[in-house]
Amino acid sequence: MPGPSVGRPSGGRPGLAGGGEAVTAGTTAPRPIAEVGELSAPAATPLVLRGVRPYGEGPRIDVRVEGGVISELGLSVDEGGADVVELPGMVLLPGLVDLHVHLREPGPGDAETIDSGLLAAARGGFSAVFAMANTKPATDTPEVAEAVWRRGQEAGLVDVHPVGAITKGLGGEELTDFQTLRDGAAKVRMLSDDGRCVGDPALMRAAVERAGKLGMLIAQHCEEARLTVGASAHEGEAAARLGLKGWPRAAEEAIVARDALLNRDYGGRLHICHASTAGTVELLRWAKAQGIPVTAEATPHHLSLTDARLEPDNGLFRVNPPLREESDRLALREALVDGTVDVVATDHAPHAARDKCCSFDAARPGMLGLETSLAIVHREFVATGLADWRFVARVMSERPAEIAGLPGHGRPIAVGEPANLAVVDPDSPWVASGEAMASIGDNTPFEGERYQARVALTVLRGRVTHRLDTDKDS
Repeated sequence: MPGPSVGRPSGGRPGLAGGGEAVTAGTTAPRPIAEVGELSAPAATPLVLRGVRPYGEGPRIDVRVEGGVISELGLSVDEGGADVVELPGMVLLPGLVDLHVHLREPGPGDAETIDSGLLAAARGGFSAVFAMANTKPATDTPEVAEAVWRRGQEAGLVDVHPVGAITKGLGGEELTDFQTLRDGAAKVRMLSDDGRCVGDPALMRAAVERAGKLGMLIAQHCEEARLTVGASAHEGEAAARLGLKGWPRAAEEAIVARDALLNRDYGGRLHICHASTAGTVELLRWAKAQGIPVTAEATPHHLSLTDARLEPDNGLFRVNPPLREESDRLALREALVDGTVDVVATDHAPHAARDKCCSFDAARPGMLGLETSLAIVHREFVATGLADWRFVARVMSERPAEIAGLPGHGRPIAVGEPANLAVVDPDSPWVASGEAMASIGDNTPFEGERYQARVALTVLRGRVTHRLDTDKDS
């Protein structure tokens, strides 16, 4: 299917958003922390998306966007004064929301910056991302969180919500001041030491209690570190074949079980980062059956890759938690369909070439994910008939926004709703290339993979932030 064509373009640099006075968010957040600070302005010029199919269903319709909201839906809409984008038969979704990205800023800038990361996010169809706290320095104060948030607003491509650290300096010894993080300009609503596990159960109990009282979400990197010392690959046949020390399933599952019980007894909300094992799925089923408020994410790489891909001289496939076996991948896929696992989150983790172009066990863990995630979910679920585009909207937009208590995102495609949107061409074959992606690091494990679906257009409050036919290097 050809890419989108544009009538009466409004000008400006392709792929970048315009300026304008700030507006404030609405008041429809389902969680206690409803406020966000200033947001980049909606487009001054109306926008018409012509010929789209919301959720891939029904006949083609036109959508008019004005003042940052959907103002009209129908077989024909008023095009007066609007930029018109031809999108014949393409799938219209709410803008995607990623609960787990690493933008690496503040930091050295050799793997990612907020600018490059947000361009990657816009190309991937995202309208909001949550930036993890393992920056340099760590996002453990309201001042650092505000700096990240303001840089995101200046970029204007995607709404950035900083994740605050649970412990000072990610050191696992002393809790940060949750309330000042929550009440600062960035309105931090999620806390995580991702990359490290809060291993001390007494400290984790205190974190759960405190976060619960403040209406904040704790997102845990589940790894019993005493079981993973020196480990680089899943403990199984592939690790044994390659002579690598194994990372056992129990290292993840022990923390999932512990923290679910802490959450049961001491309140709050718990989110499990990058679930990777069949055992974790069973623990999540048990916890949810008990009414414990726990949610979980799965990554595109754990849903599509296994440790059978590991090679001794290829660091691209090293990730934490590691790629598991086929039985784990299938369990995660089933759990995402039935709702045991709630969302897809990319764990987008760029690295400089020196940290990945080396032997497997010497490589730093992490993979690019923002620009390939939608295509992978399409291939694994929609193209196989396991699920439909409504499912994609649920696990990549609606449910993530709900978990984070994020107003204005993951909303229905309806008149009066915010115009944070993604348009997907379901028949636009392409080949993944790290060099062609927007991130500074090019460490994609999907190099050379062929995909059928691709994001054609991303819209943030009525402003086009990515358009496939004009965005540089698309």
